[in-house]
Amino acid sequence: MANNYDVVVIGSGPAGYVAAIRAAQLGFNTACVEKWLNKEGKTVYGGTCLNVGCIPSKALLDSSHKYLEAKEHFDLHGITTGKVGVDVPAMIARKDKVVSQLTGGVSGLFAGNKVTGIGGTAKVTGANSVTVVGHDGAEQVLEAKHIIIAAGSVPIEIPPTPVDQDVIVDSTGALEFDAVPKRLGVIGGGVIGLELGSVWARLGSEVTVLEAMDDFLPLADKQIAKEAKKLFVKQGLDIKLGARVTGSKVSGKGAKKTVSVTFTDSEGEKSQTFDKLIVAVGRRPFTQGLVDESLGLEIDDRGCVKVNEQCATSIPSIFAVGDAVRGPMLAHKGSEEGVMVVERLAGKATQVNYDLVPSVIYTHPEIAWVGKNEEELKAEGIEYNVGVFPFLASGRALAANDADGMVKLIADKTSDRILGCHIIGASAADLLQQIVIAMEFSASAEDIGLTMFSHPALSEAVHEAALAANGHAIHIANRKRR
Repeated sequence: MANNYDVVVIGSGPAGYVAAIRAAQLGFNTACVEKWLNKEGKTVYGGTCLNVGCIPSKALLDSSHKYLEAKEHFDLHGITTGKVGVDVPAMIARKDKVVSQLTGGVSGLFAGNKVTGIGGTAKVTGANSVTVVGHDGAEQVLEAKHIIIAAGSVPIEIPPTPVDQDVIVDSTGALEFDAVPKRLGVIGGGVIGLELGSVWARLGSEVTVLEAMDDFLPLADKQIAKEAKKLFVKQGLDIKLGARVTGSKVSGKGAKKTVSVTFTDSEGEKSQTFDKLIVAVGRRPFTQGLVDESLGLEIDDRGCVKVNEQCATSIPSIFAVGDAVRGPMLAHKGSEEGVMVVERLAGKATQVNYDLVPSVIYTHPEIAWVGKNEEELKAEGIEYNVGVFPFLASGRALAANDADGMVKLIADKTSDRILGCHIIGASAADLLQQIVIAMEFSASAEDIGLTMFSHPALSEAVHEAALAANGHAIHIANRKRR
């Protein structure tokens, strides 16, 4: 006998569990289906982000940063520690504990909001029905007035480097190393590759990043990307651009296994040997086989479910959100889409502002941006003013021995409305958020400049960048107006 719900959500990542909780809060009888099993074989919620993505990678990034600080920078503060060591298994265990706490938290939130969590693999078999095959093989049919697909994404594999989760790993395997590899290769110089490469470089790996693109971080503002590359190279990352991987060969046995990677660049064919290789060339939507073909749900050639601005599909009762649809694969974007969908089902006029999706790379320094960059504005023929403030001129950043990077704010030349903000530096993600809020309310650079900021604080760099956009910076020399 079928189970009847108002809303059935497929997937419990940041898009799915947020949608399910908000739906329940709005009075919908809600179920959320999740196929993920933890190491003990139990259903866990949170999807890729909580289990093998955003959260565990940040746990390792923070652990590795603390190790590097203790090893190389504490003496600048007059702190002596003796020889600093690293216990990788203990680091991994801490990461697992953080993950367990947060996934358990989602279960608690489901219970508190009366969301029915169901373990198993879901398939949309009708406009109002979802068939779930449990981990024990038992099958049940869920009837739903509305279905929300939030199935997430999986790492992309490339033929030259088949993943074995031993020597050649994807982003999941890179979170489970039991020792620091002496030589680490990373295929892909995007967000995932840089974050994971940074973790192991800080712990002592000789890291080589092989990026097929000729430009470094092409989605970022060029000035910021240039600064980032300079800082990463200074940190020891060997970044090879225009390096297209053509093959790989695993040799040796046990702990002595290595992988030889062949690639071509502007100088021709080359080869390099690594102890571990991370394949981080992006992710693809997990939508294959998710919907019965007879329904005719539109899915594009990249595997994305086709939706409109409100995440509605071609079938009125079915919606799709998060990594399963167009746009950047970001947890916060998926969460807001999930909220939008269920609030619109409840009759609210909610809409995601896709022009203001913040992007962050959690390296150190962090890189964060929102809105337009200079290159985009030039291409669109929009005249603008730029204000740049380096953290070297920030008293708080210098006091913390963390003065790499800058804040860059761009404003419309005529209206002074903020068009974009690009930050590389400590706490860039948190600093950016005040500009995201400001832009949501159509603020001008002058609005930020006239706002009082606490002193001494890193956020003053945002204040000064806004002042600089109009030639009024106090703590740096202002650029001459053309």
